[in-house]
Amino acid sequence: IKENEISNEDFYKKMEEKGIPVSSQPSIGEMYQAMVEIVKKGHDLVCIFLSSQMSGTYNSACKVREAVLEEYKEAKIKVIDSRSNSMQLGFAAITAARAAKEGKNIEEVVKLAEDNIKRSRFIFIPDDLDYLKKGGRIGGAAALFGKMLKIIPVLTVKDGETAVFDKVRTKVRAIKTMLDKTIVDNQDHKIVEIIVHHINCYEQAKELAEDLEEKLTMKVPIVDIGPIIGMHVGPGSIGIAFYTQEIL
Repeated sequence: IKENEISNEDFYKKMEEKGIPVSSQPSIGEMYQAMVEIVKKGHDLVCIFLSSQMSGTYNSACKVREAVLEEYKEAKIKVIDSRSNSMQLGFAAITAARAAKEGKNIEEVVKLAEDNIKRSRFIFIPDDLDYLKKGGRIGGAAALFGKMLKIIPVLTVKDGETAVFDKVRTKVRAIKTMLDKTIVDNQDHKIVEIIVHHINCYEQAKELAEDLEEKLTMKVPIVDIGPIIGMHVGPGSIGIAFYTQEIL
């Protein structure tokens, strides 16, 4: 089943009942067909994917790009490694889409997307480290396992993989740590757009978003984390993703 074929509510309910499922990347055939459908119409194409440290999708897309260019030699296709996931990737994609809609050429679109990635941050709190451990997407957070008792880690994405930003004793303190870091980044680099991510903890997300709106004086949407990323961090996770005017 594809991620867009099941609601978050149904997915997390099934995961509670049946355990953590296995995910897979899109097939080579699917990606090839998707690229061909665009370039055969004469359009340029920019693709932004999950971190290559977290998924094989980026590397597969690079191979598909070469195959498509063999058939459509005049096509322009760029494949970007977001070095992240969720709305840290999403902001780069939105930035690219806006630039394309404004009529910018493919080189300008790519530059703006890559620049956005350098100016973005994703910090989050998993409610249960078992999901990261079972999913194998632990990156630099591996040191947490077997060493931490009653510790809540605040995680981030660094060099394309999950890393520890801070460690505290309670989830309340962990949320405050995220909030404080966001405020400092806004003071130093000026946040342009921001969202609060969550999985099945809407009330906590709403409270965090309201605190951010008050302190940043800007709109802070609340966005669910979808099943693919959600299965690796688990229900109860909460985070903040944003990008700034200057490189972080």
